[in-house]
Amino acid sequence: MPGVPGAAGAPGAPGARRGRRPGAPDTRAAILAAARERFAAAGYAGTSIRAVAAAAGVDAALVHHYFGTKDDLFLAALELPVDPRAMIAPVVAGGLDGVGERLFRVFLQVWDDERNQASLLALVRGLAEPSGQRLLRDSLLQMVLGPVGRALDLDRPDERLALVASQMVGVVILRYLLRVEPLVSMGPEELVAAYGPTLQRYLTGPVG
Repeated sequence: MPGVPGAAGAPGAPGARRGRRPGAPDTRAAILAAARERFAAAGYAGTSIRAVAAAAGVDAALVHHYFGTKDDLFLAALELPVDPRAMIAPVVAGGLDGVGERLFRVFLQVWDDERNQASLLALVRGLAEPSGQRLLRDSLLQMVLGPVGRALDLDRPDERLALVASQMVGVVILRYLLRVEPLVSMGPEELVAAYGPTLQRYLTGPVG
């Protein structure tokens, strides 16, 4: 009977369910919340699927079931409006020649789309906190620029991609966050012409 000590399903009963929570409508949200906290606290490299699963009280297999790979989980935690991996694919498909211009053109296409700006700017505004800094750093270097370095087999990728990131973050802050003229009024092709060669040099030219 309900409430009778030892009855099946009662707390402490031999048959009561213990351990990790099963799949349920709120399980995905719990995993996502745990992932956001872990990625913000430890960064991408310092976070594992097992750690997220433990924080959410589920099995690691359930995290994979809902989100797939660690990259997929990270993107879901960031709540980005686009999948940068899909955006980067045509950039690297053209090879090294002209990659700086292609990369910057896609970057502007994403940021100039007003449907994306609220989510992207929320990520940038997190720079005031260490956790936000880690999320922005890892989202740019791991999910956007990392695939470029790997696909093009760049030498000294850490240095090259950090230089590229410095230009892109600068444009984000000045054009989209602080809205500094004339950057705000310049058209995409004007900006590509101005920044593309610099990114190309960072990616393929001498470093240091």
